[in-house]
Amino acid sequence: MSPTVGVSVPLLGESNGAVQPASVPGAVFNVATSIVGAGIMSIPAIIKVLGVVPAIAMIIVVAVLAELSVEFLMRFTHSGETTTYAGVMREAFGSPGALVAQACVIITNVGGLILYLIIIGDVLSGKQDGGEVHLGILQQWFGIHWWNSREFALLFTLVFVMFPLVLYKRVVFAFGVLELVESLKYSSAVSTLLAVAFVGICCGLAIFALVQGKTQTPKLFPVLDNQTSFFDLFTAVPVVVTAFTFHFNVHPIGFEFAKPSQMTTAVRLALLLCAVIYITVGLFGYLLFGDSTQSDILINFDQSNDSVVGSVFNTLIRVSYALHIMLVFPLLNFSLRSNIDEVLFPNKPMLATDNKRFMILTVVLLVFSYLAAIAIPDIWYFFQFLGSTSAVCLAFIFPGSIVLR
Repeated sequence: MSPTVGVSVPLLGESNGAVQPASVPGAVFNVATSIVGAGIMSIPAIIKVLGVVPAIAMIIVVAVLAELSVEFLMRFTHSGETTTYAGVMREAFGSPGALVAQACVIITNVGGLILYLIIIGDVLSGKQDGGEVHLGILQQWFGIHWWNSREFALLFTLVFVMFPLVLYKRVVFAFGVLELVESLKYSSAVSTLLAVAFVGICCGLAIFALVQGKTQTPKLFPVLDNQTSFFDLFTAVPVVVTAFTFHFNVHPIGFEFAKPSQMTTAVRLALLLCAVIYITVGLFGYLLFGDSTQSDILINFDQSNDSVVGSVFNTLIRVSYALHIMLVFPLLNFSLRSNIDEVLFPNKPMLATDNKRFMILTVVLLVFSYLAAIAIPDIWYFFQFLGSTSAVCLAFIFPGSIVLR
C-alpha cells in the first residue's frame, strides 16, 4: 500500500458496489490472528527462564504498551493526510523515515514467515535437539522415510497449501484493498478458534497431569543455575516483544471502520484476548513439561502417552496449531509483499496489475522462506533477533518517536 495513494484505491480496477464498513468482531479476529502467531510457541519457555511472576508481569506490561503505541499511531494518522504506517513516518521524518519503517516491516514479516515454516517443519517432521531426537507426526504415523523428511514435507506444504492461499488473496484483492482484510475475517475467526482449541487442549492435559501428580512445582521467580545464567534472563524480553508486534497491520484493518474509535476498541479487545491466551498456555505448558520445555513447545508433544486418549490429544494439539499457522500465513504475506514492492518499485504500477512482478515477488519470498526454515534450527534465536531489532522499532520506538516529533 503506497503512502502516497492511500488504501482507498482499488488494485485491479473500480468496484461496482460500495465497500461496507468493517465490523468490530471481524477486526478483533484479524488483529488477534496477527498477534497470535509463532510467538505463542515460546511463551512456556519464557516462564521456564523467568519464572511465573516476572513472565506474567512482562506479558501484561508489553500488552499495555502495545495498546498505547497503536493509539499513538492511529491518532497521528488521522491528524495528518496519510493512511499507512510508512506515511506517518514520512510526515514525521521525511522519506528516510518511511524507508526505515518499510525496511523494519520487511525484516519482521520475513522473519515471521520463516518462523511459521520452522514450526510447521517441527510438527510434520520433528527435529534433533543435541543428542535427543523429536519425531514429527508423519514420522510417528508412517515411520522415518525420505518423503516425510523435514525438507520434503515443508516443500510439499509450501507448494500445495501456502502457494494457493497466497494467490487466493490476490483474487480477493480485485475488489479493492478495503475488502481484503475484512474478507479474511472468516479465516481469521477459524484461525483464532484453532489457537483457542490449542490452549484448551493444552490446559486439559496439564490439569490431568496435575491431578495425577506428574507435574513439577513451578518456579515463581528465576533460578540461576547451570541451565540459566543472568544474561539468559534478557533473552526472554525480545520474544515477548515479537509476540505482540502486529503494528504493520493496524492501518489496513483500521481504515475499514467508519469511526477511528472502533479500531481502538477492537485492538483493546484483541490484546486482552491474546494476553489471556499467552498467560494460559504459558502457565499450563510449563506445568505440563517443566524444565524440559522446548523453545517450540509443540516439539514436547511428540512424547508417547500412557493412554490412547492422551496420544490423540498430543496429535490434535500439534495438528490444530499447524493449521492455525497455515491460515495466518496469507495475512502476514500481504503486508510483506506490498512493502517490498513499494521499496523496490516505487514508480511502477500497482502490484496486482502486473502479473509478472506479482508472481516473481511471491515465488522469491516463498523460496527464501523455505531455504531459511531448513537452515535455521531453533525459533528461539530468531525471536531474539527480531524482538531486539525490527520488531521493537515497529512496536514501540517508532510510535514514541512520532509523538516526540
